[in-house]
Amino acid sequence: MKFSDPLIQGHLLRRYKRFLADVRLPDGTEVTAHCPNTGSMLGCQPDNARVWLTGSDNPKRKLKYTWELVEVAPGQLACINTGRANAQAKAAVQAGTIAELTGYPSCRSEVKYGAENSRIDLYLSGHAHKPDAWVEVKNVTLADAGQGYFPDAVTVRGQKHLRELIGQAAQGDRAVLLFVVNHTGVEVVQPADHIDPAYGALLREAVAAGVEVLAYRAELAGEGGEPSGSLALTESVPVSLET
Repeated sequence: MKFSDPLIQGHLLRRYKRFLADVRLPDGTEVTAHCPNTGSMLGCQPDNARVWLTGSDNPKRKLKYTWELVEVAPGQLACINTGRANAQAKAAVQAGTIAELTGYPSCRSEVKYGAENSRIDLYLSGHAHKPDAWVEVKNVTLADAGQGYFPDAVTVRGQKHLRELIGQAAQGDRAVLLFVVNHTGVEVVQPADHIDPAYGALLREAVAAGVEVLAYRAELAGEGGEPSGSLALTESVPVSLET
């Protein structure tokens, strides 16, 4: 899985109003790009950071550019476009990259489910020997010294999703929380108890109730830490629930 459009390098000037970011391009032009991330983006907005955008010539778009990647530290990249994570996960499932989720001939997106009127990111069915799998996808971009954390802000919605997964596990199906690690510096993923202790407690409750937790890293960087142009998930990352 790759970016469909060429990446355009620039330097971040500021992010504001959540969905807007001003970027200076190499020729000195300053542009406003769409910031497709509703979270706090903690750790993903260093001053004057190198960033990469994609462009569009669609005349119906209000903003030509979309912010995709940021250099969070020398040689370390993060994909801040949270809209990419579901597509990354689906492509990896269909490619057989996620070993724990192979053998399902059907992979559907945004299927209604649960007692709280939710939509699951991926619904896998048709396995010859295993129950159907309900897969909730979360994007990990917050990191510190190799530790990846989720969430980067208090998430009532994320807590709701965990309750829904607990409900599916109670019915005998597979309930899976999949962390898409869109940060090249992450070596292990764990709940961000220091940010949302309620989410961390509920995640541990969910695991005790039979919810499976997986994490897979995206191949964002190539030689020298420069963007590879790839979004593909390539390898599993351990998940720690230790407090």
